[in-house]
Formats: sequence, C-alpha cells, structure tokens
Amino acid sequence: MSPKIDYTLGVTRSSLFLYVLAVIGITLSLAGCRSPARDGAEGGRPSAHELVDLDARIVEYAEQAGSRAPYTPPGDAQRESLAQGVGHLLDGERAQAEKRLAAVGFHVTRLTDSATGRRYDEVAALKAGPEARWGRLYVSADATVRWSVQVPHPVADRGTESLGARLLEDTPGGTLVLAGAHRTSGREDAADVAHRSDSAFQAIVMELQKRGVPGLQLHGFAKGPGRPYDAILSTGVAQAAPEEVAALAAHMETRDLRVCRGWADRCPLEGTRNVQGGTAERHHATFVHAELAPAARGDATKATEARAALSELLRTWSKAGR
Repeated sequence: MSPKIDYTLGVTRSSLFLYVLAVIGITLSLAGCRSPARDGAEGGRPSAHELVDLDARIVEYAEQAGSRAPYTPPGDAQRESLAQGVGHLLDGERAQAEKRLAAVGFHVTRLTDSATGRRYDEVAALKAGPEARWGRLYVSADATVRWSVQVPHPVADRGTESLGARLLEDTPGGTLVLAGAHRTSGREDAADVAHRSDSAFQAIVMELQKRGVPGLQLHGFAKGPGRPYDAILSTGVAQAAPEEVAALAAHMETRDLRVCRGWADRCPLEGTRNVQGGTAERHHATFVHAELAPAARGDATKATEARAALSELLRTWSKAGR
C-alpha cells in the first residue's frame, strides 16, 4: 500500500517560501528608491543614528549660547574644510562630506524626529570646545533641499531658535542654519555672524546660496515709538521683492499683523548691511530678512499667525523647486 502524502503541507511551505522572496524583493526595491542626495550614492551612511525630539534638541543647543562662553571664529582653512564638507553633503557625497567635516572636528548624525517621523542630518561638533560654538546645520534627509531658515542670534533674539526649529519641522525639504554663540560673546562683534564674513555660519549659508537655495533669516526687535510693527520684512541689499515675498507681507497683514515692507517703505532694521544678504545677491539667491516683534516670535496668538505665514512662504519655495 502506497504511503499517504500530505500535499497540502508542501503547498503551504512553497507558498511561504515564495512570499518571503517577494517581501525581500520589495524591501530591496524600496531601499533603492531612497533619495541619493541624503543616503549617499556611494553607499556611505551616517555613522550615528538617533531618535530625538528635534525641536527640544535644537532649542537645548541654542540656549547654551546664553552662557556667553568665549568665542573664536574658525580660521580660513577650517572654514574651507567645513564649507567643502557641507557642499559634499548637499550633493549626496556622504563619504567625502564626513571626511572633510572630520578634519575640523565635526560629524554627521542621522536623526529621526519622534514627533513627525521625518529624518534629518545634523552637522555638529564632535565634542565640547571652541568648535561647538561655531554652530550647527540640520538638513532634511527625506527630500531635496529647497529652502533654508537661518538663526544668527540665538538667545539674543529671544524665541528665534524655537521658531526656526518649528519651521524646519512644519515643511519638508528644508535646512536650518543655527549659530552657536551669543552675538556679544566674541571680541569686536566676532560672534555677530549676521555681520561677519569669517564665521562657520556664513560658510554654510554660502554653500546653500551657491546652489540657488533661498533663505529666510530670523531676527527679533523690541517695539518702540519708531518701531510700531509686528514684522519688518526686507530683502537685504537687493531692495526688491519676488512675488512670494510680497505675498508673505500680504499674508501677514490678513492675519492682523502690522508689516513694514523694506522694498517699498522706509523701515528700520532693513538688513541692508547683512552679510548673508550681500552674498545672496551675488549668487542670485533669494534672501528674506524677517525682523519680528516679541509677540510675533513667542507663544502668543500673533506668534502663531506669523509662523503660519512664514510656513506658507517655505511651502511656496518647496513647490517652486520641484
């Protein structure tokens, strides 16, 4: 009598084997679809990975500027290495980026924001010391870079560091360039990076400008008799506003914010001597200098409205670059 064969079990095992092969194939296919600009065409990956509260991480770093620890700007060779490293990172050349950044004591860490699930590359000093006060860069790892937010005066312009972090989280495809020292820390305004060309901040911003990335720079001012505004918007030395920047002013006004337009009115604090605004003009990159009153950069209703209008500008830039 012939033994009874259980064909059902054989079919089940065969089906399971084919299913596993299919899953592996899909996984490999999805891995190949990741953005080469961030994961690296060379196969190099960030040496460190962390799950973080991105907003809290950025604000915690920015607040250390309040200590007014001594500040020494990077030398010419250090700025060049930092700029080259950031340039390689923006171009998707991760191995070269990490090599150049390591030469000045910096490294790249891949972060995943616990609130949104979005990924970012953090360029920061490896350890505490003078380099840690040069600043940091946060780059979206899930989308091509379309815009930058710049915070040159953390703590000194209270609330700009938190606003910058939230704007980075609100809209994909951006970068945050963050100074690491209080503007009064260095001798002869050495740490006032908005008005110095010898800073890590400026070296990083220029790498973005060379690639045509538009920038929004956040500042704060105290209201007074000559400054009755909620926001003072200007375009640096350009003295002309692209359509989306004019729309930003209009959006703010529809949200009950009083705005002074530097390209059309006589405004205080227009940022015409801003170093990043000057290089933006030379590189044909859009630059927006946004001065905000205390109520427009804190936790009040006006701050919520200002953030919404600024986020709309960033979304416009994000769509324009596609």
